Amino acid sequence: MSAAIAAMLTAVVGVLGTLFAPLITSWVTRRQRTTEIRAEEQRRSFEDRRTAYTAMNRATRHFHTLLKDALHRMRDGVYTDDDRVQLEEGRRDYRDRYAEAQMIVPATVLAASRDINVVLAGVDAALKRIDRGLPRDGETADQLLQDLKAADPELTAMRRIMRQDLGIAD
Repeated sequence: MSAAIAAMLTAVVGVLGTLFAPLITSWVTRRQRTTEIRAEEQRRSFEDRRTAYTAMNRATRHFHTLLKDALHRMRDGVYTDDDRVQLEEGRRDYRDRYAEAQMIVPATVLAASRDINVVLAGVDAALKRIDRGLPRDGETADQLLQDLKAADPELTAMRRIMRQDLGIAD
């Protein structure tokens, strides 16, 4: 009787194995695909952040440089319409990169970029007032250059935070 039971159990296990093999294979395949999809989403998120950081960092530094150059030229009395156009293009590019980054980057990076934005926007507005001949008390090209210089540590901090978020060690 034990040989008959063993044969019957073997047959049942064989039938169950045959029936469940496709289900197990399907489950394993689904699990692998889920893992692959998650890994791809993480890679894509990383690439999107890196692209946004690169564009934002470049545009911020470029706008900073354009403001500095404009202030030097204004102080020296050689600020031209071409300089104004170039500054406006830099301002638009900076604004666009900042807006794009707001949809992708974490709050820590946005906070760092806001700190810089406050300085750049303030210097930009004051430069426009000076250019129109309507400066406020104490607004001079030299003073604005000093204000702009104060943003250098903020630029460095923003870059450091971006690099940390990407997992890049200094």
